[in-house]
Amino acid sequence: MQDRKTTLLPGSTIGILGGGQLGRMMAQAGNAMGYRFVALDPTPDAPCGQVAEQIVAAYDDRDAARELARRADVITYEFENVDAGVAAMLMDESYVPQGSKLLYTTQHRLREKRAIEAAGVRVAPYRQIGSVEELRSAVDEFGTPCVLKTATGGYDGKGQWVIRSESELTEAYETLAKAGTELVLEKFIRFDKELSVIAARSTTGEVKTFPAAENIHVDNILHLSIVPARIPDEVQREAEQLAARIAEGLGVAGLIAVELFWSEQDGLYVNELAPRPHNSGHYTMEACRTSQFEQHVRAICGLPLGDTSLLTPVVMVNVLGEHVAPLLERMAQPDEAAAKHGVAPKVHLYGKKDAVKKRKMGHVNVLAENTDKALNYIEDTNIWKV
Repeated sequence: MQDRKTTLLPGSTIGILGGGQLGRMMAQAGNAMGYRFVALDPTPDAPCGQVAEQIVAAYDDRDAARELARRADVITYEFENVDAGVAAMLMDESYVPQGSKLLYTTQHRLREKRAIEAAGVRVAPYRQIGSVEELRSAVDEFGTPCVLKTATGGYDGKGQWVIRSESELTEAYETLAKAGTELVLEKFIRFDKELSVIAARSTTGEVKTFPAAENIHVDNILHLSIVPARIPDEVQREAEQLAARIAEGLGVAGLIAVELFWSEQDGLYVNELAPRPHNSGHYTMEACRTSQFEQHVRAICGLPLGDTSLLTPVVMVNVLGEHVAPLLERMAQPDEAAAKHGVAPKVHLYGKKDAVKKRKMGHVNVLAENTDKALNYIEDTNIWKV
C-alpha cells in the first residue's frame, strides 16, 4: 500500500503511533483543519488521548497496531523509538508515508551519521567502538574531552559519557556497553551555538524549512529556543539549506528536525536527526504563519506545504515538573512582568498527570519585539532560575 500518493483531505482520520505531547499538539492542529485522530499509546489518558481517540496498548502489540490501521486513513509517529517491526508491518497493511526505513536509520547513531554523510553534509568526526582497546585508540586520535554514546536508545543526555581523562575509559565503556548495543565515540566540537532547523517534505516532494532556532540546554534537556537565532544571516541560510538537503537525501515524508553545532571557526556540523515534530520547533505555534504540527499534517496528507515565515521574535522555554506550580500560581494573577517587558507569553501544558522533576510538562512561547525582551521576561519571572 506504500505506493499510494492520494491527497487526504480534511475529514480523513490520522493514526498516531505514540500518544505523548507531540501527538497531542499534532491532533490539536489537525482538528482545526478538520482531520480526525486516533492514537496508540500504553498509558491510559495519555496527553494525545485527551484530544483524540486512544487505543491503550503496548507499542509492539501487533493486534492493536492493526486496529489503529483499521481506523485510520494514514499513520504517522510522534517519536522515533517506535517498534520498527510494527512500523514495517503497518507499511504492508496500511499507509505510512514516513515508512520504516527512516525510522531504521535514525534509531541508530551510526546508521544516521552515515546517511547524513551520504547526503553530503558534515557530522562531527566519529568512530565505532567495540572494545576498550578501540576506545583507547580513538581517544588518542580525538583527544579529550570526547563523547561516548550508545548507538540506540539515548535521549536528553541518557546513554552517553563525556570522557575527560584516560582514567575513565574502562568504566565508561563497561557502563555503556551494558545497553547491549554498539557504541560510537564522537570528537568533542567546541561550538559557539547549538542550532536546529525543522524541515518538511511532502509526499509530493515539496520541501520547506522553518527558521533556525538557537537552543540552550540545561542538564542535557532543552531549556530555551531563541528565534531568530543570534547567528550571521549566511549561517542561517546555510543551516536551512543543509536541513533541506537532508530531507531530500533521506526521502523524508513529514518533518525532520536537524540539530547542529555551529563554530565561528569551523562552521556547521550536524549532530542528530529526529524524524518528527521536535521540542525546538514548538516556537512555530504562535510565531510562524504555519506551525510545525500543521505542516506535518499537510506533508503526510499530500497538501501544499504552508508558509513558514516568522511573524515575531520568540523565545520558547520548556516547563519541567518543578516549574508547574510557580507557573500556575503566576497564571492566576495579572502578569506584571509581561506588561513591564512588553511581551506576550503563550502557555501550553500537556495534560500529564504527575509533575515529576525534570519531566517535560509544557512550554511557554514568549512573543516579543525582540528576543532580549523575551529573555529578560523569562529571567524576571523567577520560575526558571537555573
